[in-house]
Amino acid sequence: MTTMTAIVRNGQLELPRPIDLPDGTEVEIRLPQPEGNDSSREDEGPVTPEEISRTLAAMEKIEPLELSEEEQAAWEADRQARKEWEKAHFDQHAEKLREIWE
Repeated sequence: MTTMTAIVRNGQLELPRPIDLPDGTEVEIRLPQPEGNDSSREDEGPVTPEEISRTLAAMEKIEPLELSEEEQAAWEADRQARKEWEKAHFDQHAEKLREIWE
């Protein structure tokens, strides 16, 4: 079997040179697995105790999101300002939607 490397552009494979295969020839494409990607576990069986330990250890390293009082106050003020803006502009937005559906 011959191996070639192609480049994906807009969902299409671009080969570096033309290949001498008749139209309609079926080819097998093996996609590389991204490193560290455990999302394709369907065919790998159950999670091992070692994998569980590694996952739990990694989760323990994640620091909780804690805001200082100033950060919390700024976040709440921004949230309130956005809420007020949305209320003030609701009629304009509703009118635009009404025009779209007419």
